[in-house]
Amino acid sequence: MSEQVASSPAPQAEQVGQPEPVTPAPAAQPTEPKGGGAKKALGIIGAIVAFLVIAALKFGVANAIGNLLNPDETAEAKAGDCIAELPEVTGTQEKSVSDAKVVKCTSTEAVYNVVGRVEEQTEAQAKTGKACEQYIKEGEDGYVFYNIAPGGKGYLLCLTKKA
Repeated sequence: MSEQVASSPAPQAEQVGQPEPVTPAPAAQPTEPKGGGAKKALGIIGAIVAFLVIAALKFGVANAIGNLLNPDETAEAKAGDCIAELPEVTGTQEKSVSDAKVVKCTSTEAVYNVVGRVEEQTEAQAKTGKACEQYIKEGEDGYVFYNIAPGGKGYLLCLTKKA
């Protein structure tokens, strides 16, 4: 006996004692899940973002991102500007500062005058302070403020106490 599958015939009046023929449903065809392409694209994008974050951390772009989140308010300072209070240092002592800012020289917050700015300095050069010697008058107390990423170059500001 062979089995045959046929489409359902149009309904007919039910015959007494005769069961209606049962037609099996066609087998479900495997289909691609909806959104599968979107999930794959998101996975690829996620992998790229993860790679960029790791590369940024490894190669110093984190510093740039950090500057966006916590901008260096002295980055544009130049001779003639004034800087607000900084930690007190003596001799060759150094202190880290995270909240230095340029203020109007007429402000009561103004404590230091920027008397010079030197670009493209390494951290070692900045620590010697020699680049600022030309800006500090004899007898004046001079201070060096710099923002230089480790192993990189940056700027230093030559400061004197505001009179």
